Amino acid sequence: VQTALRGLFGWRTPRDYWFPEIRSLGGAILVMASVLYPYVYLTARTAFLQQSVCVLEVSRTLGHGSWAVFLRVALPLARPAIVVGVILALMEAIGDFGTVDYFAVRTLTAGIYEVWLGMGSAAGAAQIALSLLGFVLLLIYVERLARRDRRFHDTTARVRALPQFTLSRPRAWLAFLACLLPLAVGFLIPGGILLKMALGRLAQSWDSAFLGYALNSLGLAMAAALISVGIGLFLAYGQRLHNTPLQRAVTRLASIGYAVPGAVLALGVLIPFGAFDNLIDGWMRAQFGLSTGLLLSGTVTALIFAYVVRFLALSFGSVESGLAQITPSMDMAARSLGNGPGAALFRVHVPLLRGPVLTAVLLVFVDCMKELPATLILRPFNFDTLATHVYTYASTGRLEDSALAALTIVLVALLPVILLSRAIASARPGHSAVH
Repeated sequence: VQTALRGLFGWRTPRDYWFPEIRSLGGAILVMASVLYPYVYLTARTAFLQQSVCVLEVSRTLGHGSWAVFLRVALPLARPAIVVGVILALMEAIGDFGTVDYFAVRTLTAGIYEVWLGMGSAAGAAQIALSLLGFVLLLIYVERLARRDRRFHDTTARVRALPQFTLSRPRAWLAFLACLLPLAVGFLIPGGILLKMALGRLAQSWDSAFLGYALNSLGLAMAAALISVGIGLFLAYGQRLHNTPLQRAVTRLASIGYAVPGAVLALGVLIPFGAFDNLIDGWMRAQFGLSTGLLLSGTVTALIFAYVVRFLALSFGSVESGLAQITPSMDMAARSLGNGPGAALFRVHVPLLRGPVLTAVLLVFVDCMKELPATLILRPFNFDTLATHVYTYASTGRLEDSALAALTIVLVALLPVILLSRAIASARPGHSAVH
């Protein structure tokens, strides 16, 4: 933008004009809002599509205009979904490290790295991590407290297609530009710049080192995704069989990792794993005079474990929603044919859960591909992924050299966005009847 302005007006030095400092708190807020708004958009769009048109029409018969119906009826009904989207965006912003570090913004997450890696103080980093974790838990508690004893559902089973309105040409252009603006700022313009940089440095960037980073990312992400989906399937099926308060508490506890920032989770994994490694190494030295080194904390095992804990909620949620769509009579039929719970799971439920399981694998896979905070702390020596490769080069100002890896992550991340958008559009009650 500044290059275009200098070329247009003939400015030569920064003293000739004023432009807001992009590497600042305001710049970081703009960038993070541009990339995190889909959390709110997707959840809100789902909620609005699920609403009954009949409820909205009843409000119109009571004399309310379009804006009044939206503010008094549609928006309150969509409130839980909007709040969930806002909470998810807040958690992503709180746990972000790459953006705030590049924009020179001091946050608690950045403080964990400074204290841990810069000062070598594990205790100080743990104190910051605990304060950050406490804030996240408080955020979750406040959101659930606000929803307590409230109901946000329609009371009618009548479903009709949402009416479509034809806008006049000026309003249609305004609506188009309003919808295009966040897409352009958050994806089209950055994606175009990355593509230009990647093509300009393709010969230098496409080498054996890049392929190694890609293979590391693929291997870690696929291993974590398969393990996470396996555990999520076990937990969801166990809750289906024994929906007790204890079982629900266990599944809720297992799913809380998604709310924990990556840096906090990495410390929570590294400290006990390191203590275990030191214990085993000390015992082996005392008994046999041999050093075992780092068995867990210095390997990809700790990294995969952190990924599984971090993203287990995604796999559990996808599998649980899929199981909820399978009628309990299927379980009864399997039992009547002499199949136990395990046989019923693999012979009946798993084939029916192919779609939700593949969705869960894809979601966890993509999140692992772009996970940076936990990877930076837990990765073994001389072990890089695409995310850490992008961070290393971007932090030293070599944006062109990081463009190919960044573009690869973006293209991989587009897959779940496309699938989720199609699923949301087709999941509205009465969709099949309408089309």
